[in-house]
Amino acid sequence: PDFRKHGAFFTAFVEGWGLYSERLGIEMDLYDTPAKNMGRLSYEMWRACRLVVDTGIHSKGWSKQQAIDFMTDNTALSTANIEAEVNRYISWPGQALAYKMGELKIRELRAKATSELGNKFDLRDFHDVVLGQGAVPLDMLEAQVNRWIETTKAN
Repeated sequence: PDFRKHGAFFTAFVEGWGLYSERLGIEMDLYDTPAKNMGRLSYEMWRACRLVVDTGIHSKGWSKQQAIDFMTDNTALSTANIEAEVNRYISWPGQALAYKMGELKIRELRAKATSELGNKFDLRDFHDVVLGQGAVPLDMLEAQVNRWIETTKAN
């Protein structure tokens, strides 16, 4: 429907799927050299630092310089990247948290489906359910996955 095509952008879902799908690379052995895995870990550290910076600025009252110093000490980003990141989180409170919440919810739903369905669990079907309705709020995603689990169990 049009309201879905032109409506809200659900950061937790969209960015959460991005983070979740990056982890699929681990399962698929895509990070098959130490250098590739180091790159993955570097990005993971960068995202963890985003959470700290977002919280530091908006909850702990950090100055821009404190946030820059934290990212300089804890990431492999360039000075220009760090400044851009800090500016982003100054102007967009909670975005870093939304990313991670989305990833964690999708991982939680996958673990639940895996546990409840046992040998009936199919990863491709799970991904179809997660992506099938497009970007949705996380509570709607959870309801979709729960319905799929119950339907799959019943069959």
